[in-house]
Amino acid sequence: MNANAVNAENEESVYDKRMALFKKTEALTQIPWYYFAAIDNYERNIKSSDEPEQVISIGFASELWFGPGNSSQITDVTIIDTFDGEGKDGNGDGKADPANEEDVLYTMAMLILEYGPTEDDIKIALWNHYQRDLTVQTIMNTAKVFATFQDINLTDRDFPVSIQHNYSYRNTWGDRRGFGGLRIHEGTDIFANYGVPVQSTTYGVIEMMGWNLYGGWRIGIRDIFNIYHYYAHMSGYDDNIKLGQVVQPGDVLGSVGSTGYGPPGTSGKFPPHLHYGMYKDNGYSEWSFDPYPYLRKWERMARDKQ
Repeated sequence: MNANAVNAENEESVYDKRMALFKKTEALTQIPWYYFAAIDNYERNIKSSDEPEQVISIGFASELWFGPGNSSQITDVTIIDTFDGEGKDGNGDGKADPANEEDVLYTMAMLILEYGPTEDDIKIALWNHYQRDLTVQTIMNTAKVFATFQDINLTDRDFPVSIQHNYSYRNTWGDRRGFGGLRIHEGTDIFANYGVPVQSTTYGVIEMMGWNLYGGWRIGIRDIFNIYHYYAHMSGYDDNIKLGQVVQPGDVLGSVGSTGYGPPGTSGKFPPHLHYGMYKDNGYSEWSFDPYPYLRKWERMARDKQ
């Protein structure tokens, strides 16, 4: 068996282990598995890529887990309870070990159930735990995707314009822009004719639609890897697209245009093209990064499907 086959098999095994743990925690707590999957996915994607990947990536501050005053970090649940720690025993061994995946997931479930089992309760629980609106929004969006596809191993991708049409692009990230003040270009421009279909590159949820002074008719999609995908200068939207909708690679969002650089309806101030940007969230801030290498990879993936 070659190295690629071994890596693929190991990756499948990790996803299977995760799903089994999520489903077990759902059975114990009645909280749908996809919320645990979304929390875990969120935390995995705010960690440094240099850290070794864990089966479960959810972490807790030591003081929260063991309780204030439990400086020896004793894992016995009666001691943790005495010190008002939040760590719980998920596997029935009488200990709450922050390195044990079942204990970690069960602890997260109990934190959520302090507020209740409904979607609104879960949102409140997540806000109180993370204290950040974007984090709550990202987790809820990811849960929605996992619930829709009943899977966590969602690795397919597509190119943002239909490869059945003529188009061209080069690396334009970081170029200078003058409209609205001197700024850098936070994306890659893909030039194509008016009306060429624009499509989702990834699994995610439509988080933003409407007019923007710079971007014209634009769409923003938050994916399951804490990345915001920004599509701008579109001529319009597909009739089936709406805010809050779950999308997958290849779903048509609208078409290429030349809108923007003015009030609603402004068009034609530049050649028709799609501006495609990507923004990463690390749990504290969000920043633009160069989408060009990803576009090259996704273009190859799209051609391989033909």
